[in-house]
Amino acid sequence: MHIDAWIESVPPTAVYALIGLIIGIESLGIPLPGEIALITASLMAVKGVVSPWGIAACAVAGAIIGDSIGYSIGRKGGKPLFEKLGRKFPKHFGPSHLATAERSFQKWGMWAVFFGRFIALLRIFAGPLAGALKMPYWKFLIANVLGGVIWAGGTTLLVFKVGKAIEPWLSRVSWAGLAAAVVVGATSAWVMKRRAAKTHARIEAEEAAKAAEAVRTPVAD
Repeated sequence: MHIDAWIESVPPTAVYALIGLIIGIESLGIPLPGEIALITASLMAVKGVVSPWGIAACAVAGAIIGDSIGYSIGRKGGKPLFEKLGRKFPKHFGPSHLATAERSFQKWGMWAVFFGRFIALLRIFAGPLAGALKMPYWKFLIANVLGGVIWAGGTTLLVFKVGKAIEPWLSRVSWAGLAAAVVVGATSAWVMKRRAAKTHARIEAEEAAKAAEAVRTPVAD
């Protein structure tokens, strides 16, 4: 069963907790389809099954709390935590992915947490990596709250408004919304993977150059 069908199958009162849980776990650093789950719940709100404000509130809370827990885990575990995860889950936490995420933090600082909310793969790194890099918590919290409110709350209300505007074609919109979420997620993942592959290739080239230089350099007596 796909996650959208699963969410639609649970009692309406449980949808709120489920959305908060899915987005919270994803923000914690575990890859889950948070965007698809959020859009599915927002479309349910268009049909009147759940409240859009309730979905937005639970999604925002899940995003902020999940990221904060991830920050705490990263701060305690440090970079060795990512090395362990890289060995166990190379597709998501490999050295090249970590290097790409670190470059984003070096470029944007605390705003990598904010921008990371809108990029599928960077989203799972934002909290733990901010903690591992010892980013001051107050800086992290500002970016975390802003990103959570704008991404989770904004996505919910935007989908709800658009859905209400074209409610007569809701069945088609539902599929279009889910398709759009898949495309956005897949595109973000593809971009991040390309950047990760380039970073990985650059790191390997630098290491090979250093090894070659070490071989050419004579050892002093």
